[in-house]
Amino acid sequence: MSIIKYMADIYWFCSDEQFQPEDLVKHAVLAEQAGFDGVMISEHFHPWVDDRGASGFAFTTLGAMAVKTKRIQLMTMVTTPLFRFHPAVVAQAAATIDRLSAGRFALGVGTGENINERPLGFVLPAYKERSERLKEAREIIQRLLSGERLDFSGQYYQTNLAKLYSPPLHPVPIYLAAGGPQSATTAGNYYDGIIISVKDIQDALTNLVTVAYATQPNKNFKTIANRWSIYAKDEGQAWEAIQAQRGLRTPSRADGISPLQLQDEADKLPRNKILSSYNILKSPSDYIATYGPLITDIGADIIGIQTTSIDQPATIAMLGKEVLPKLHQLKKKED
Repeated sequence: MSIIKYMADIYWFCSDEQFQPEDLVKHAVLAEQAGFDGVMISEHFHPWVDDRGASGFAFTTLGAMAVKTKRIQLMTMVTTPLFRFHPAVVAQAAATIDRLSAGRFALGVGTGENINERPLGFVLPAYKERSERLKEAREIIQRLLSGERLDFSGQYYQTNLAKLYSPPLHPVPIYLAAGGPQSATTAGNYYDGIIISVKDIQDALTNLVTVAYATQPNKNFKTIANRWSIYAKDEGQAWEAIQAQRGLRTPSRADGISPLQLQDEADKLPRNKILSSYNILKSPSDYIATYGPLITDIGADIIGIQTTSIDQPATIAMLGKEVLPKLHQLKKKED
C-alpha cells in the first residue's frame, strides 16, 4: 500500500441509546463548533440497560440536528430498514433529512438486532434471510430516492405506485455495516461504502476492507471505520462513564431484548470484564494512537470517534482543540 496525500473526515458518534435526544442535538452543535466533519448517530428502539438508557427516535433527532447545524455531515450508524420500518419509509426519512440539511445526509444501514426488533413482535431470522431482505430494501430505497414511481413485488416487501413527494434534492449515499467477509462483499457490490467497527486493525483490513474493495466498487466507494473508547482518568471514572453501555458486552447481548435482562447480567460480571473490552484513554495522545491507525493503516475515508466520558461537552471541546488537528494531518493509505 502507498501513502497518498489526502486525509480522512472525522465524525463524532452520538449514542442514541445513551443520551436523550435534546442532549444529542446539543452535542452535534458542539461537534460542529469543535471542528468535526460530521456526526453519526445510532438508531435504537431499546437501550442496553434499563437504569441509564435512552431511546429517542433517531430520525427526528437528525432532523433537529439538520436545522441546528450548518456544515457537518450527518449519518445513521446504523438503521435497519427491514422490520420496524418498511424500506419506503426509510427512503422517505432519508429524503426529508436531505432536504432539511441541504444535502448533508448519508444513510447507514444494517441487518438488525434482537433488542430493537423483538420488543415489537418481530422474529429476527438468521443472517441469510436478513441479507435477502436487505437486498430488496436497498433496491426499494435507491429507486424511490432516484424519483421513481415504484411498483415492487418482492419476496418480503411490496410497493404499489409508491413515490416520494418530498424527494431528496441531492444524492443520498447508502453505506452497509459489515461484520464479516460475506457482508463486506455485498457492500462492495451494491453500496456506496462499508461501515466497520474496528477491534483488531489487521482483521478489519484483511476480512472486511480488502474484501469490499476486491469487488471493484465505484470510484467514490468509502470506508467508514469507528472504534469504541472511554475517556477517563482512572477505572472508577471509566466505570461511571460506561454505565449506559455496560449491557453491550454481556454474553447474551445478541439474544437479549430487555434492557432489564442485560443490565442484570452485566451487573453480575466483574467490573474489569466489561472495562477490558473497551479502549480506556487518558490523554489526547491516547486518542491519536487509538484512532490514527484507522486512517494510516486501514485507509478509512471517515473515522468515527465513538467515545464516552462523564462530561461529553468537555470531551468534545478537548478533542477539537488537541486531537482533531493532528488526526486531520494524517495521510491515508490506499492501494
